[in-house]
Amino acid sequence: MSVEAKLSGVPTLSVQKTVDMLADGYCAVIRQGLPMKTLPSVMLWGAPGVGKSQAVRQLAKEIERRTGRISNVVDVRLLLMNPVDLRGIPTANADKTLAVWLKPHIFQMNESPAYVNILFLDEISAAPQSVQAAAYQITLDRVVGEHKLPENCIVIAAGNRLTDKSVAYKMPKALANRLCHIQVEADFDSWKRWAISTGVNRKVIGFLSFKRNLLLSDGGVDDLAYPTPRSWEMVSNVLNAVNENVDAVYSYISGCVGAGAAIELRTWCKIYASLPDIEKIFQGRETHVPKGADVLYALCSAMTDYARKHKDDFIAIANSIVYARCLPPDFSAVLLKDYISIERGYKEKLMRLPEFIAWLQKSGRYLNDAY
Repeated sequence: MSVEAKLSGVPTLSVQKTVDMLADGYCAVIRQGLPMKTLPSVMLWGAPGVGKSQAVRQLAKEIERRTGRISNVVDVRLLLMNPVDLRGIPTANADKTLAVWLKPHIFQMNESPAYVNILFLDEISAAPQSVQAAAYQITLDRVVGEHKLPENCIVIAAGNRLTDKSVAYKMPKALANRLCHIQVEADFDSWKRWAISTGVNRKVIGFLSFKRNLLLSDGGVDDLAYPTPRSWEMVSNVLNAVNENVDAVYSYISGCVGAGAAIELRTWCKIYASLPDIEKIFQGRETHVPKGADVLYALCSAMTDYARKHKDDFIAIANSIVYARCLPPDFSAVLLKDYISIERGYKEKLMRLPEFIAWLQKSGRYLNDAY
């Protein structure tokens, strides 16, 4: 069952739309030479594993790309913190007349204009309220006790909702009112574009293209392993690094996403044995087109994986586009939309190929409906 819980009155965005919105705001502030505290601190809400931490890492890279500045993410897990960890350890001053507080490591940031620091207060809703209280000053005043955040520091917090069957305390209104709240949702299209560009295993992408509802599940009350974008990334890492044979690493997969999803993945992956020769497709020597939605999703994911690994071999890419014109129009559009996701600006490179232009003229109208 997918996670449908919503927070009342809070905008709900995909990971990519969250990154785009925040990047637009922070980069505008940077261009005008304003301090980061000009914008409110942000609170990201969402189910465990939905991609909140991933959004912060993507935001750091996007700020670097747009501004040329170096982004430094300081990841603080508040669930593991005590109030003293944020304020620092008290010690005597030089003449032993006053107490001073040693600065915690999280405040050791590069204040150079060439840097942008992101203080990421993760699991804030799971932290004891005494620790949440210590976060009050950070989120609004950007200080804790005697310690002050530099002007080039962004503050972003994240946590699970009370409905997520995870450890969570109700956020005090005094803290909540100091934050800009965004609910992060699992959006398959957004996830797939990220997955293709970062090299998530083709079998994971192909399977979830066919079974989108398994991208995120809230699991049962007692389930320890269940599908989330985070746990599917773990499965991808196992397939990429250990063995792409699902049977050989089945226990790993089951331990990440649960037995139900693992069984479905194992059964579905048997269709890879019936796929046309992917290398021959890119050599222009394969004409056989399989039938059936499950096989076609697997074929598209396998072709996209090959294209990503050979993205600068435009003769091979052109041959694959010629083959794509033989696919059902909707799957042909899915494939070309996946190609566009290989890297930023790849569509402009494809536009130099006569084969891609010919495909656009014939089937380009299907692009907006792909997925």
